[in-house]
This record gives sequence, structure tokens and C-alpha cells, in this order.
Amino acid sequence: MSRLDPSLIADLPPFAGMDRQSLEGMLAKAVSVRHPKDSHIFREAEKANSFFLLLDGFVRVVKVTPDGEQVIIRYIAAGELLGIAKALGRETYPANAVAAADCVLLSWRSSIWDAIVSTHPGFATNTYSLVGERLVGTQDRVVELATERVEQRVANAVLNLARQTGRKTEDGILIDFLISRQDISEMTGTTLHTVSRLLSSWETKGWIKSGRQRITIIEGHELMMLATARS
Repeated sequence: MSRLDPSLIADLPPFAGMDRQSLEGMLAKAVSVRHPKDSHIFREAEKANSFFLLLDGFVRVVKVTPDGEQVIIRYIAAGELLGIAKALGRETYPANAVAAADCVLLSWRSSIWDAIVSTHPGFATNTYSLVGERLVGTQDRVVELATERVEQRVANAVLNLARQTGRKTEDGILIDFLISRQDISEMTGTTLHTVSRLLSSWETKGWIKSGRQRITIIEGHELMMLATARS
């Protein structure tokens, strides 16, 4: 692998505050890996031998229920860590990580985690802060599933994807990777039929444009009003 420039990671939150020498040391221990769309980066319950930084692409984190149904927990965007089982005090991965688009990642052996955390306290602080944010996000999802109407859940899911991955276009804010209606149903705990009905209705109203696993938000304000409406 050709030598990576420290500027590649210097501005990313996990590495904020690291000097150039430290960044070079981190990169020297990393391996660059590629995963095509829909391939597994790791699987739930596998031994967590590595942790990763996503450089390009998107990853969906998926749990499988006892009866075999898939639930999408979250999407991970470029610049984020994943597979950080060590930060959770685990020896195995808690979920599946699947490439939602063609992905490029840096991979480190989990065996060096403790040394990195002890040598770079800023990395440790930033990583544990990320873990906390994801935990809060998961708790919010549980509350949504328990208390919100299905149309609110779907609107929130679409808006969250747009915040995380949105790109401005002539038509509006494009969710910048392929996302199927089945994916959205697995994010929101509802059926494919319900998601299709809602998206078709919103398209008729001019709030979104969808097709070929692409969603563009045209009237974000209307979706926001729906997402935050009280029963």
C-alpha cells in the first residue's frame, strides 16, 4: 500500500488534536480495504479482530431479530469509526456492517486498541463520545418506535438520511446513495407496502421526488412539520 498522507484523517473527529507524528503512526498501522456494495464488512457475533474508519461510501448497521427479520439500526457516513467493539467492552461485533455503497476503509487490528487509547487520550475521548451519541440515538429510535405514528417515523428517517448524506441539487436535497423502500421499512419498523404508500403520497404532494432507489427532498419543511406533529 502506498504511504497515506496524514491530511487524510487529520480533520476527522476521532483524530482531532493529534500531531503529524501521531497521525503518521496511526496510518502506519492501518491497512486500506475496499468493500463492494452489499458486501459484509463484519458480521454480528464474529470475533472483533479489527476496527475501521470509513473513508468513502456508506455503511448500514443491521441487527437480525430471533425470527430472522432485519432491522437497520443506523447508517454510517465517511469519516466515522465502526467495528469499535473494544470501546463497548466487547470481544465480538454487536451487529452486522454492510456496505450500502462501494466503500473504502482503513482497518486496524483490535489488539492495538488499548495502546492507542492510552497513548492518545484525545482519540479515546472522541471515540467514547461517539459511542455515547450512538447510544442516545438508539434510545431515541426505541422511543420513536413506541410512541410515534408510522408516517412520523418514516418522515424522520428520510430527514435524518438527508441530514447525514444530503447533497444539494437543482431539484432539492438528494440522499446521496441508493436507498430502497425496503431499507426504509427496516429502519422504521413498518411494512414495505406502508413505506411505498407514504412515499407515493408525498411525491404526489410535491414534497419529494423518488425513483430507482433515489430520494430527493423538495419540501423539507412539510416533512419536518409532519415528523414533529403531535397527536
